[in-house]
Amino acid sequence: MAIARSLGRRGIPVYILDSQYCIASCSKYATRVEKAPNILNERETLDAVLELGWKFQLQGWVLFPTRDETVAAFSRHRDELAEFFRVTTGEWASVEWAWDKAKTYELAERLDIPCPKTFVLNGISELQSLHSRLPLAIKPAIKENFFYATGAKAWRANTAKELEQLYENASRHISTQEILVQEIIPGDGREQYSYCAFYQNGRPHSTLIARRARQHPREFGRAATYVETVEKPIIEDLSERFLGAIKYHGLVEIEYKRDPRDGKYKLLDVNARPWGFHGLGAACGVDFPYLAYADQMGLPIEPARAKSGVGWVRMLTDVPTALADLAHGCLNLRTYIQSMRAARIESVFSWDDPLPWLAEIVMLPYFVSRKYAQTAR
Repeated sequence: MAIARSLGRRGIPVYILDSQYCIASCSKYATRVEKAPNILNERETLDAVLELGWKFQLQGWVLFPTRDETVAAFSRHRDELAEFFRVTTGEWASVEWAWDKAKTYELAERLDIPCPKTFVLNGISELQSLHSRLPLAIKPAIKENFFYATGAKAWRANTAKELEQLYENASRHISTQEILVQEIIPGDGREQYSYCAFYQNGRPHSTLIARRARQHPREFGRAATYVETVEKPIIEDLSERFLGAIKYHGLVEIEYKRDPRDGKYKLLDVNARPWGFHGLGAACGVDFPYLAYADQMGLPIEPARAKSGVGWVRMLTDVPTALADLAHGCLNLRTYIQSMRAARIESVFSWDDPLPWLAEIVMLPYFVSRKYAQTAR
C-alpha cells in the first residue's frame, strides 16, 4: 500500500497482483487490482506476472516484489522478466546472500560483522552438543517455507526436550539443511535496529536508520508496531560492508540487535525488498519506492538521509502491544505518550486515502481468523 501511495501521489499508475485479499486493493491509488491463483510457486508467479503484463500492455513498467518468495522468483528469472518489465530486484549472485540466511551469516562472519552463533546440523542426533548453549532459537534459512507452514518467524527452546521437539517439528516442514539453530540475544525489540536504504551498484544512495521500539510477538517479532528514526553510525558501517561486498542494487533493510552481554550490534536478517515500515521514509525525506522507480526509469534523483526522531506506528497492532508491555512493566506511560507525539505516519490510515483503514476495520475478524488458522498449523 505504501508503494501504491508513494507512486500514485505522483500520478504514476499502479497495478497490484496478489493471490489473496489485501487492503491495498481499496486504495484510491491502486489503478487496478488483479488476483492470481497462486504466487507462492516460483513458476506460477512468473507466469501470472507476465500474463498480467501482456493482458494490459504493461511493457516497460516497474516491478516491485513485496514477499521473499517473489524476490527469489524475480531475481532468479530476472533476464526473462527484463525482456518485458523493469525489475527493481537485483541479480541472483547478489540477492542470494540476503535470501538464504545461512549464506547471510556465512558472509557476515567472513566480513567480521557480528552475528548470533548459528548452527546447521546434519540431524536431530547432533542436538546434544548444543544443550549447554540453551536457550536456543529454531529458525529457517529460507523464511517463506517455514513461515507459511507455521505462522512463526522462529521458535524458542528453553530445555533439551523442547529443542528436540521443535527441531523435529521444523523438519516436517523444511529440509534439515534449512533449519538453523541459533543463540538467542537477550532482550526484546527495543534494542533492535534497522538499516534501510536504496543502493546503487554496491554504494548507498539514500538511507534511514530506525529503532524497533515495539513489536509483536515481543521476542521474535513478526512485525514492528512502532519504530522511530535514529542516528547509529555503527549500523551504517556494518551494513555498508555487507552490501558493498555483494554489490547490492535496490531497496534493502538489514536488521540488527544489540547484545547486552558484549555491547555488539549483531546482524539478524537482510530483506532484499520493501519492508513493513518503509512508508516511514516518506515522512522524513526518503521516499524509497519512488527512488527505486526513478532509478529504473532513468530519472534524476538526489541522495537523501532521514532525519532522526520521526515515528511510524501501526495502530491496529500497536495498541494491544503497548497495553501488554505496560501491563508487564516493559513500557511506561510517559515513554508511550512520547512515542505517539513523535509518530508522523500511520501504517494504514491516511486522510487523503481513508478507505483501506475502514476496510481493515471491517475485515478485522477475517484477518484474525486467518492468522489463527495459520498459527494453529
